[in-house]
Amino acid sequence: MHPDGQTLSQPDRWQSQEWMLTSSRSASEVRPMDRELPCTTQPIEICDWSSDWAERFATKAKTIRQVLGDHALRIDHIGSTAIRGLAAKPIIDVQISVADLESLDVLAEKMAVIGYLWRPQNTDLTKRYFRERPGDERTHIHVRRAGSWQEQWSLLFRDYMRAHAEEHGPYVELKRALASRHRHDRAAYTEGKSEHLWQVIRRADRWAAASGWRPGPSDA
Repeated sequence: MHPDGQTLSQPDRWQSQEWMLTSSRSASEVRPMDRELPCTTQPIEICDWSSDWAERFATKAKTIRQVLGDHALRIDHIGSTAIRGLAAKPIIDVQISVADLESLDVLAEKMAVIGYLWRPQNTDLTKRYFRERPGDERTHIHVRRAGSWQEQWSLLFRDYMRAHAEEHGPYVELKRALASRHRHDRAAYTEGKSEHLWQVIRRADRWAAASGWRPGPSDA
């Protein structure tokens, strides 16, 4: 699993339909689609860190909290845009922690009302993946079981990288090189980061053990 929610190859002990809504439909008319929405053809772009990313997350998270209420045990800003000073693709990643992944119909219906569509074709079965409806700002939403390894992974990576600015330079250098090499191939770009990220998370694991790390309060 990638800290931005994508799947990575996982060595040794680190192993780890679509809903359509138009403005004329009520929430009760949300229905599953049989195929994936078209993939973006936009090239991969790595941008310098921007304070706007935190503001964009806060706006999205507030709307999500309003519709999900206590169904969302946590709503967190994850991925590179959540790490101050780190260059990243300018796409907001949101992690929603829930008690279980079984009551998806209710969650998907509520998310569709605010413009986020379930992508059942996503191959990572440890989460439920949502994306923006066509025409809206690209947003990645990862719904995971609270307390699961995958949920904690994303929070640990974020907190470790926030506390260790010396990790930023090598990671950004790698991301920019991969973005240049795989400008239109997101799968190759993601896989190219795999080995580096597993090295980082091992260091993060040792840091967590030494510091007694635990996730702070939910971001929203």
